[in-house]
Amino acid sequence: MFRIVEKEVLLEFPLAHHLHGLVCQIPNHLGLSGLACKQTDPEAQWERIRSIFELAAEGIGNPKKLHFLFLPEAAMPATRVADALDFIDQNFQPNTVTLFGVEHITLTEYRQVLVCYQQDNQEALASVDEDLEAGDIAGIPVNWAIVAIKEADGRLRIFLQAKSHPFGGEETLDSSRDLYRGKIFPLFRSHPTGFNFMAVICLDYIYRDLYQSNITAIIDQANRLYFETRQRLDLLAVLQCNPKPEHQAFRDVINGFYGEYLAYTPGVRDSITVFCNSSAQTSGLAAKGECTFGHSSVIIHSSHKLGFETQDEFRTDDFGGLPVCRLRFGADTRLYLCNLPVFYELDPRTTRAPLKIHSIFRPDAVAGWVRLDGSTSEN
Repeated sequence: MFRIVEKEVLLEFPLAHHLHGLVCQIPNHLGLSGLACKQTDPEAQWERIRSIFELAAEGIGNPKKLHFLFLPEAAMPATRVADALDFIDQNFQPNTVTLFGVEHITLTEYRQVLVCYQQDNQEALASVDEDLEAGDIAGIPVNWAIVAIKEADGRLRIFLQAKSHPFGGEETLDSSRDLYRGKIFPLFRSHPTGFNFMAVICLDYIYRDLYQSNITAIIDQANRLYFETRQRLDLLAVLQCNPKPEHQAFRDVINGFYGEYLAYTPGVRDSITVFCNSSAQTSGLAAKGECTFGHSSVIIHSSHKLGFETQDEFRTDDFGGLPVCRLRFGADTRLYLCNLPVFYELDPRTTRAPLKIHSIFRPDAVAGWVRLDGSTSEN
């Protein structure tokens, strides 16, 4: 069952000003290694990710204000997780949150990582131990993600979560092709700022079974938070490697999340949803018909009145008539630096656009990442 556990973290975000997020729409080149989905060229992928980390750490232009860095599902080679966390620890500024998906590893290997960081992952470790005790599943693949939080005092805290959605391999008769189903999902409550956020992995956003809907569990938790503390879920990150990022199933859940059709949902009404997908240059996973990877997006409630606009690299719309404002990006490999508005700190009289793109970066063989002309805003 999808269970949310609250984690208190020390983050001192600026008051009366929006936050900044870097949505990294980069390619995944994936293939099967045994029964696990792995990066086919892990060193090239690590160099790509490291170049992003260096950009964020150097603070070129507005990235010096970076608060959240999003990477897609399965983007990080498992052998480079320790290097990535060490880089974050040594080079990133305090009050920085980095979210990234990791390629598949076995459940035994996943447990070993949980043990390394068990101080912040006691519930997840206990859940894995319970599952290992219940059956012979030590070699089953795990699709997982890490949320690395560089707290205000410089301490690095590392949180793990495993994808709960059944794998496509479960549609075969061979049970060894199943994917481990995670059950523990952190909701981060930052103090003293009071900014609350969590992450899910791709189809976890839409998954439900006969007993529970993941997104309903998130809404219920956010509502409970609101009615008890008058806080809310401020940010929901969805890390994807999805050939159909605009599938009807996602549109339906977005509609229900923001629509308030059946119940009053103040806990998520002002939530920002960031979908970080891999780019159109992704390979190894089939994209049938006209579907493609890419098209990461940032979504807010329609009450925040984002005007419609179309540019070469992005557009704004209401996702075909939903009660939302959507900032929709293109399909190519890009880094998008945009603001994450804290709505309860905005003057309701303002006419300022609630979402802004500060910079867009494209890959460059020599410079690593180059800012596109006309994409800079220093607001």
